[in-house]
Amino acid sequence: MVLHVGALSDGSSYRTGSQKILLVEDSRMFSAVLSHRFETELGLAVTHCASLKMLNEALADGGRGFTMAVIDLNLPDAAYGEALDVAVKHQIPSIVFTASFDTATRNRIMERSVVDYVLKDSEFALDNLVAAVRRAITNRTTRVLVVDDLPSARQMLIDLLQAQQFRVTEASTGVEALAAFEEFDDIEIVITDYNMPDMNGHELTRRIRHRYGSDRMRIIGISSSNDRLLSASFLKAGASDFIYRPFVPEELQCRIALNVETLTQLKQLRAAAASDYLTGLYNRRYFYDHAPRLVNECLRRQCPSSVAILDIDHFKKLNDTYGHEIGDLVLKAVARRLHALFEGTTSLLSRLGGEEFAILFNEMDSRAATMLCDEVRIDLAGLKVSADDEELSVTVSIGVAEIAGYESFDNYLNAADQFLYMAKHNGRNQVYSDFRMTEEAAE
Repeated sequence: MVLHVGALSDGSSYRTGSQKILLVEDSRMFSAVLSHRFETELGLAVTHCASLKMLNEALADGGRGFTMAVIDLNLPDAAYGEALDVAVKHQIPSIVFTASFDTATRNRIMERSVVDYVLKDSEFALDNLVAAVRRAITNRTTRVLVVDDLPSARQMLIDLLQAQQFRVTEASTGVEALAAFEEFDDIEIVITDYNMPDMNGHELTRRIRHRYGSDRMRIIGISSSNDRLLSASFLKAGASDFIYRPFVPEELQCRIALNVETLTQLKQLRAAAASDYLTGLYNRRYFYDHAPRLVNECLRRQCPSSVAILDIDHFKKLNDTYGHEIGDLVLKAVARRLHALFEGTTSLLSRLGGEEFAILFNEMDSRAATMLCDEVRIDLAGLKVSADDEELSVTVSIGVAEIAGYESFDNYLNAADQFLYMAKHNGRNQVYSDFRMTEEAAE
């Protein structure tokens, strides 16, 4: 089924299943466990090489598009890190996994701009390595803004961040930094110096905090100043963290990782609060919080929008006949199908409660929304849900109301609910709307 919707949003996302990782490790035990964990936990396709010879053979055709490499420094035919040099030569982001480690080894590793290094020094080594790979993959979807008026200092930070796979945007002044937020709406981490020509780091931090809370934006102050109170004043201005120059790269890396992890946990909490416990769709609260903003934005731009309420026909009878467990299966099946139909579009889909779902159609008048809902209704009529030894069919009734002026959001929903009542009154398994009512009046 093809849904003829309006403008589509960019539904692209990072999917680990399409990524390949190169595992260079001579230990059979480590190789077997890591291959399994990379495949099952991260969805990565693993190419294993137990020697430098095997590595060169695997890369003979130019690298084969590996997302990342995990490399043991000491191999039977490459005891001095030659495998790492090969991966670096092929421009494959690499994480070193090694049992041999001292200051000289550390310096040799860091000179090659590796993503990270993990030591085989404890029972948690494998967990730490899997976490490092997961973190590097996540970093590829995280944008960091670096603000520093000194080109050499700014470039050093950029190189370090890019080695860790972050998306990096740079600015040399506070004004440029604020302009970057207008150009990029996905900035999540800001690393800012204190001394800048137009405004200092404190002022920039305060201005950012005025627009973004710490649950959506993390700010790390940085400075080569000898003033030990600078860190406190940065934190009081709203920064999430602070580090003095000169810093150890691993320290900055760990501080950034902790801030990214905090943001990830907060996202997960927001997602849990916004999700319906049974279907995983947005819940009633999220819909009532976000739909009015979308409506107002459409009205501001003088674009049409419409709202629909979808109700599963005879759901009470289904529950009474087959039990609530089967009723839940039907709800989840309908929700999955609706999610598949609207994924990647600008429409906002949610479960209001019980057997009712709501859909807000951005930039779509009643006629277009009615036609689309008819396609949805027909598609759902073909859905089959297994209940014990029989297959249940599902039909739905839908009410659609166009949003033409500034009113309370409840008024829009009440109008859609009235049209839903008329759809049920007229026999169910149909769509009724102000457009359809106007059509009937003209006949």
